[in-house]
Amino acid sequence: MKYRKRFKRKNKQRKILVISICSILLFMTVGYAAMNTNLEINAKGNVIKKNTGGEQLLETVDIVTTGDGLYKDSYEENTYTYRGSNPNNYVTFNEESWRIISVNTSDNTIKIIRNEILLDKPFDTSSNGRYNGQYCNDNSNGCNIYGSTSTLYDNNLNLITTLGREYNGTKYTLPNKESEISIYLNGEYYNGLDAEAKNMIKEDAVYKVGVLYYNNTSIIQDMEQVNAAKWKGKVGLIDATEYIKASTYTNCLDINSAYFKNVCSNNNWMYLNDYWWTLTGYSMNISRISWFIINDGSMGTDMGVYSNLGVRPVVVLSPEVKIVSGDGSSNSPFNLSL
Repeated sequence: MKYRKRFKRKNKQRKILVISICSILLFMTVGYAAMNTNLEINAKGNVIKKNTGGEQLLETVDIVTTGDGLYKDSYEENTYTYRGSNPNNYVTFNEESWRIISVNTSDNTIKIIRNEILLDKPFDTSSNGRYNGQYCNDNSNGCNIYGSTSTLYDNNLNLITTLGREYNGTKYTLPNKESEISIYLNGEYYNGLDAEAKNMIKEDAVYKVGVLYYNNTSIIQDMEQVNAAKWKGKVGLIDATEYIKASTYTNCLDINSAYFKNVCSNNNWMYLNDYWWTLTGYSMNISRISWFIINDGSMGTDMGVYSNLGVRPVVVLSPEVKIVSGDGSSNSPFNLSL
């Protein structure tokens, strides 16, 4: 009888122990799942989340309507753009200081630009061999289109060989070789990036490379024209409209306002006291001239063959890239990981 009572007591103790262990394991499993699903660490603005790419950034950063910060783009769908004099859009990439231009929610990507000029280089040169008697009909002056017949697409991303330019009823075909600046950025420069940076770049990113007329009177016209041609590749430059939209100064809202007028240096984080290229050509009827940024903040045009201007590389990050720390300020830039 005593043995039976003692056995029952031990059996009861075992049951209590098993239940306790199971409860602890269940609590730990649920807690870990909850932490893994929605991990958010806020320490002086440092944020780590499970979501990646543009989605993570939009969950991390407040969207603003005035002042410096990330804005919902009024002119381009599925896009958020950093604007103002000095928003918190700094990011470390390739062990260098870069800044975030925009977020695209359609593919969850983040577009970034090198914070400083990399080097000075012509947009294109007469020796690049792009002249084929067609679009670039002046072999001595280079060509203003960033891509070639194998990398240029229309607004619906269908491959194109012509781009609107007509002369005496003939529609001229596009060059069959990349611009010199594109060859450099997607060859020698890309190959020199560190392995982690290369893995972070979206290889078939889309850049707007349509050409702009200087006398446009609204950014709507600007956007329609830059969207007329798209280039697919790894490394590009900004298009002219991205520079315009980075300013919150209302007088810098179209190419006509920016053309040889220093209004766009106001409230514009992209501004540098230097000369540097965009990838936007100037007018379909003048195929040798491209838009560039002037050291006073205005925009001008020049023949790519004659001018060694600054190059600020632009890349689109893979949607798999994560922000692992930082608040985007110059003292605490966003740090990235795959």
